[in-house]
Amino acid sequence: MLSRRHVLAVLAAAPLAPSLSGCAPSDLPDPIAAWRMPGAGETDPRRFALAHAILAPNPHNRQPWLIELVGDNEFVFRVDLERLLPATDPFNRQIVLGCGAFLEMFDLAARANGYRAEITLWPDGEPQPLLDARPIAHVRLTPEALVKDPLFDLILARRTNREAYEDRAIPDDVLEAMRAAAGDAVSFNTSTSGALREDLRRLAWDAFETEILTPAAYQESVDLMRIGAADIARHRDGLVLDGPMIEFARATGLLNNEIMADVNNPLVKQGYEAYRPLALNAPAFAWITTADNTRTTQIGAGRAYARVNLAAAGAGLGMHPWSQSLQEYPEMADLMVEAESLMNAPGDARVQMFVRVGYARQVGPSPRRGLAEHISA
Repeated sequence: MLSRRHVLAVLAAAPLAPSLSGCAPSDLPDPIAAWRMPGAGETDPRRFALAHAILAPNPHNRQPWLIELVGDNEFVFRVDLERLLPATDPFNRQIVLGCGAFLEMFDLAARANGYRAEITLWPDGEPQPLLDARPIAHVRLTPEALVKDPLFDLILARRTNREAYEDRAIPDDVLEAMRAAAGDAVSFNTSTSGALREDLRRLAWDAFETEILTPAAYQESVDLMRIGAADIARHRDGLVLDGPMIEFARATGLLNNEIMADVNNPLVKQGYEAYRPLALNAPAFAWITTADNTRTTQIGAGRAYARVNLAAAGAGLGMHPWSQSLQEYPEMADLMVEAESLMNAPGDARVQMFVRVGYARQVGPSPRRGLAEHISA
């Protein structure tokens, strides 16, 4: 019989939210069905491209995308206001980045299918300081013979990889390919050695720990923690904990959301301490900076991040957003100032994404709720 000590040891060896690898119970939806041949059999080019768009990276895997199909070739894109992150993303900036990633994946898929996506952002104006029911975009598809972007072929390989990364240098040409993928509308920078990398390692851990020790911010993550295969399949979103030991811990009452909320619980401490070496031994960091912080700029940054993530997948790299230091709640204010100083974002410039990058074992895809969950008409 496995003891509590053994469970602690196993859980301590892995991050709190690894990528999904288990199987769903037979009476519940398959949480990774959306990754299997997305768009297969779809005759509506909008639905084909949308089936790929819902695989985009997004904060806390909230998948906050709502689609209203209009006519034969248009749709209105809104954010689901019930899927925001008010504690860690109080001004909805990170949610908008995720919407930008969604639009980029849609554009890549539409192009690959022989359609041009005409995207009109904020047709009713940019919502400030918070998102509201106004559309993020109006999108129209028109048939056109376009050259397929090779990044399209990497959509199914793209992952957020929270594993430990190898102590292995990333070749300059790979970093340059990621920089090229980001495009000219943003600044893409990396740190792979030296004093700056050490400062960024420390910043990454300090910000992660600050979020853990900020009750509202940490509780937001706990509320979205899906523990075990049944919970993951039931929700098909959020942050996942899966695997045989997780199932054992849940079944025996050693692990549940209430226990996760107690940062003084030894199991929880062991879990989040597993992230310390991920930060302090990170082989490289990358970040995306923009000249300002408008909603349109945030969309552009999200699109750039999606492309960089795809380029990284093509090079066999893992990528893991570590943007706690960029979050705009009071407890993070000092670290945010430090982050923007270290990453050289003066004046109105803004660091939009900060990620850990490196070589790592391949992980499975994260859950997705499926295309039908996002289409309202």
